Amino acid sequence: MDFFNFLEFKITDVIDIVLVAALLYYIYKLVKGTVAINIFIGIVIVWALWKLTELLQMKMISSMVGGFMNIGLIALIIVFQQEIRKFLLMVGSTNFASKRNFIRHFKFLKQEAMPTDTDVDAIIGACERMGSTKTGAIIVIERTNSLDFVRSSGDSMNIEITQPILESIFFKNSPLHDGAVIIQDNYITATRVILPVSNDRDIPLRFGLRHRAAVGITEKTDSICLVVSEETGLISYIKNGEFVPYKGLNELTNFIKKDLE
Repeated sequence: MDFFNFLEFKITDVIDIVLVAALLYYIYKLVKGTVAINIFIGIVIVWALWKLTELLQMKMISSMVGGFMNIGLIALIIVFQQEIRKFLLMVGSTNFASKRNFIRHFKFLKQEAMPTDTDVDAIIGACERMGSTKTGAIIVIERTNSLDFVRSSGDSMNIEITQPILESIFFKNSPLHDGAVIIQDNYITATRVILPVSNDRDIPLRFGLRHRAAVGITEKTDSICLVVSEETGLISYIKNGEFVPYKGLNELTNFIKKDLE
């Protein structure tokens, strides 16, 4: 009967399982939609195989898989460098004082997604108008990671989102047009914000500093970005350091609303 001792659960075992499940959920949330998701699934499968062979006392294969897991730890840190950075930033900079942000951490326990307060239609409408006049713009929408570390580089604001206000901010003769706008919930909280620029060499040369800044901030946080090109008027949607393709403004609006849930 010693083989079935693992079935004797204690309260600490339950807490342990819940914490591991929460950790795996956060990791999955970070890598979902990126190429790293396949690596993450592969690691989970190998780890499960390792534990299964240990449980069945298959010593030879267990030692081989265990050795692979131990030696591959350094390689995994290199492969998941950006994801680890975002995870640590999520843990260290999330504003738990906000009731909305706190509840958002546990939204996977709810049957229905929590609706966003952000006026996405007004944001898309402003981007469409600015695109028609080739007015450059970069809009960063904050999610769970705090953007205070870049917000302080700009001018603090507390303005409710409307389409005319966004258009006036990025108007070419406006003193606020240079830099990024940060949106939290349904408020513009900062303008003229300086964002970290990505050094990714895979970004096509046709994209300028606005797009590189959008990639940079979405690499380091879970925020999402909209960039209006000053040269072409095209609207780019950037998430997790990658350009998200879309077929039309309606689909783009739905993408953003879903990502803000």
